[in-house]
Amino acid sequence: MKFGLLKDIKTGEYRTIVTPAEVDAIVGDGHEVYVQRGAGIGAGFSDEQYEKEGAKLVDTMEEIYGTCDFVTKVKELEPCEFPLLRENQIILTCIHPAAHPQEVQALLDSKCISFSAEDSHRYGSPNCEAAGKMGALMGLDSLLSIHGGKGKFVNGLGGAPGVKALVLGGGTVGRACVSVLHALGAWVTVMDINIGTLRDISQQFNEEINTQISNRYNLKKLLPEIDVVYNCVRWPKNATEYMIDREMVRSMEKGSVIVDISNDVGAIETFHETTHDDPRYIEEGVVHYCVSNIPGAIAQSTSIAYAASVLPHFRSILNNGVAEACARDGFLRRSLTTYQGYLTHEETSAIQNRPWIRPEDILGIADRDLDPAPRTTNTRSENFIQL
Repeated sequence: MKFGLLKDIKTGEYRTIVTPAEVDAIVGDGHEVYVQRGAGIGAGFSDEQYEKEGAKLVDTMEEIYGTCDFVTKVKELEPCEFPLLRENQIILTCIHPAAHPQEVQALLDSKCISFSAEDSHRYGSPNCEAAGKMGALMGLDSLLSIHGGKGKFVNGLGGAPGVKALVLGGGTVGRACVSVLHALGAWVTVMDINIGTLRDISQQFNEEINTQISNRYNLKKLLPEIDVVYNCVRWPKNATEYMIDREMVRSMEKGSVIVDISNDVGAIETFHETTHDDPRYIEEGVVHYCVSNIPGAIAQSTSIAYAASVLPHFRSILNNGVAEACARDGFLRRSLTTYQGYLTHEETSAIQNRPWIRPEDILGIADRDLDPAPRTTNTRSENFIQL
């Protein structure tokens, strides 16, 4: 097959999903690799490094889409890419389909085969770890007086107290965030809805952090004394109320900070997405840091880890075909988003009121002994397509 790596064009995005190491592996399997010039520059990988491992360099994304059977990059597809999609072409990238109806429609119209990379990780995405760790530092940076923050130092000074941090969510992102804050000496509280998760996190950090069940009562009580809040919760896209509403934001001290790492609309009422070029704004006296691609700030580290994590998916699809690859790996199967004009993503079906079909049904593998995987969210849809 012909495998193509695009240069990401999202503002402030420097990562790549394929480094020269992955090119070497894919070429070694007998496939052709095409790389758009400059695809790895932002992460520290030159065109010459890709070429040395057997890649063929091309100048434009049009050449990648027009030539390759399998196309990949880091972030969502931009509108300028929609007309370039082709029937039966395989696309693997971060799609976030439930939140992007126009992108989903373009994928369906093209009759391509698309995978949402963010749903394909068996052990949690390296991007989530990177977002949590880097987000922790960005929150502390946002607390500086020069950014409108309180001007507090993370572990305090002689006679001056350190930072009180609240981490919402105990998943991969939240734990990564806590690891940095705890190592730097912040006073950390973690909130989650699962008491087992909280117990596990407390043990992970030697009982040196505080834990609380996440609910509106506890949040309202704690927020006025917190210096920096990190939202690491995957908020349901069909939620009818905010996790933190404007009144709760207003209750925080002036110069406090909110870092919305998850970037899910509807979780925090005062949220709006920002970029690395203009990352902060102040609302209700609170500094907000809401960059949507925080891992892009540490592009090389994230790219190396991320590319290594998705290489098995690339090789399985290239070597075994889509159906067999999905049968062998439940996490890849659950990330199948569209297939030849059919929606195969349950959350997107529910949120956008579109009919869908289960990946195992459209692929004709439902009667096989399939590798299991948990569903990506609790969102359910009975709006099935009948073949």
